[in-house]
Amino acid sequence: MRILMFGRGTIAAVYGWALARAGHEVEFYVRPGRAAAYGDSISLDLRDLRARGRRVVEDWPVRYREELDADHGFDLIVLSVQHYRLAEAAAFLAPRIGNATVLVFGNIWSEPLAAIGDLPVDQVAWGFPQGGGGFGEDGVLRGMLMPRAVFGTLGEPPGSRGLAVRRVFRDAGFRVRERPDFRGWLWVHFVSDAGMHSQGVRVGSLSSLAGSRRDLREALLAGRELLPLLEARGVDLRRHRGALLPFRAPTWLTAPVMAWLLAHYPPARTSFAAHSDPDAREPREVCRDTLAEARRLGVPARRLEAAEGYFAVEGTASMPGT
Repeated sequence: MRILMFGRGTIAAVYGWALARAGHEVEFYVRPGRAAAYGDSISLDLRDLRARGRRVVEDWPVRYREELDADHGFDLIVLSVQHYRLAEAAAFLAPRIGNATVLVFGNIWSEPLAAIGDLPVDQVAWGFPQGGGGFGEDGVLRGMLMPRAVFGTLGEPPGSRGLAVRRVFRDAGFRVRERPDFRGWLWVHFVSDAGMHSQGVRVGSLSSLAGSRRDLREALLAGRELLPLLEARGVDLRRHRGALLPFRAPTWLTAPVMAWLLAHYPPARTSFAAHSDPDAREPREVCRDTLAEARRLGVPARRLEAAEGYFAVEGTASMPGT
């Protein structure tokens, strides 16, 4: 299968490598001028949990393209971008999709069908990555690849294209986890991120939470305060008990458990360690958009609001103490 990874972010690179290893022809679409800057390979240092944590250290030769026409001939386009860039990316792809299936593979906070704009719904599959990491200052991508990939639908059973995408991932060694209420699951995940990031931006970055039970407790309580926001958006929380358990359980129990996992469990440690940039945009966008929706719906979000000075748009609020 010919597969195009949209962009060269962490998820695109990690999963692009895994799909290429499975025998697929993988290329990356990047903005004009980026291919020369990136070079002809990606330096990887990965923990592959499909193979019991096998460490992969290699320079992976890759191919880029800086133009995309509708006759590109790709079978699958993997679209994994930050939630605030999804509408722009979908608008770019809509006239260029050809006969490809587009796998929307990442965070979404708006209505999913609205987020994809003019992309043909019958050519779209929905999924979420279970891996992460980041590029270091030395250009090396350090991360981990979980053995599962999450897929779902927006009410209807997956069609032939969705089933074909699932087969591609299964054949690449991933276990497919189905989420029937995928819309609700995405929003639960987003609110979970907002709770963690609301404390991460206070202390410098998400990675700074790893050694602090107190900070993890505050992050969990911030997430708990946002559960009414999910209900206000129409999410049936009973369908997501497992995902919400860390926020509903007593924090005297969950915070120490999380602290231990982040210190001793390699996948968790690797995932958090990659989020060390104090100026990263994504955590602030997640917090801003979550708080804006809470205000729109009249849902109190005391802890998130108290952290607003750390993530507000420049010029709309000052940093605490300034």
